[in-house]
Amino acid sequence: MNIIEWIRVILLGVIEGITEWLPISSTGHMLLFQDIWPTNASAVMTEEFMNMFDVVIQLGAILAVVTIFFYKLNPISSKKNKEERKHTIDLWKKVIVGCIPAGVFGVLFDDYMDKFSNWQVISAMLIIYGIAFIILEERHRGKKFSINTFSELSYKTAFLIGVIQILSLIPGTSRSGVTIIGAMLIGCSRYIAAEYTFYLAIPIMFGASGLRLLKFLLETGGFTATQFGILAVGMVVAYVVSVFVIKFLMGYIKKHDFQVFGYYRIVLGVLVVIYFAFIQ
Repeated sequence: MNIIEWIRVILLGVIEGITEWLPISSTGHMLLFQDIWPTNASAVMTEEFMNMFDVVIQLGAILAVVTIFFYKLNPISSKKNKEERKHTIDLWKKVIVGCIPAGVFGVLFDDYMDKFSNWQVISAMLIIYGIAFIILEERHRGKKFSINTFSELSYKTAFLIGVIQILSLIPGTSRSGVTIIGAMLIGCSRYIAAEYTFYLAIPIMFGASGLRLLKFLLETGGFTATQFGILAVGMVVAYVVSVFVIKFLMGYIKKHDFQVFGYYRIVLGVLVVIYFAFIQ
C-alpha cells in the first residue's frame, strides 16, 4: 500500500462520516467515489474485503453518536435522579422497539438486498427521496408538529418509524433520510426525528457490522495486518468527521428545514445517471 492508497482510505472515512448522518445516502457517494477512483491495491482490498469494509466502517460513525449523546443515553449515570433514569430506560425501550422491524428484515434479506446495489436503483432512490423531502417540507411549512419530546413519542409511533426504516435497506435510500421522512410524516419534529434516527442507528449498525464482519471472517479466515490497518484508519476518520457532522446537523435543523438536502439528492442522482450511463 502506497501513500496514495492510504489517502484514498482516509477519503472513504471522510465520505462515510459526512454522508452517514446527513440524509443524502452514503451508498450513492461511496459508489461514485470508488468507481471514479478505483483502488490499485487489489491484492489487499479484495472484493470480499471491500464489501465488509463499506459496512463495518460505520462502527466509527456510530461511536460518534455514543460519544455525543453518552449522558443522555446512559441509564445508570450517577448525575441523574430516579425520574431521569426512568426516562432514559423508556427511551432505550423505544429505540429497541423501533429497531425490531429493520433488524428482523435485515437478517432475513441482507444478502438478497445486495442485488439491488447498482447505479440504476441508487440514482432512482436519490431522486425519489429528494423529491419527497421537498414535498414534505412544503407540506409542513408553518405547521406545528405533534411530537416535540421523546416522552410524547409512543411505542406505537416508534414501531411505525421502525417499519418505515426497512426501506433504508434499498441502496441509495439513506437510512437517516427515510427514517427522518417517516418520523416527520407521523408527526415528529425535525429535531426529534433526527435525534431518534441517530439512536436507532446504534443497534442497527452494530448488528449489520457484526453480521458482515462474521461473514467476511468465515469466508476468508481473517484479516491481513494491512487490511486491519485499513479498517482501523477508516473507522477512526469516520468517527472524527461524524462528531462534527452530527453537531452541525443538530444545530442546522434548529433554524432550517431539510429542503436543501432534497435538492442535493436530486442533483447527485442525476449526476450518477449521467456518469454511469454516458461517461463511464
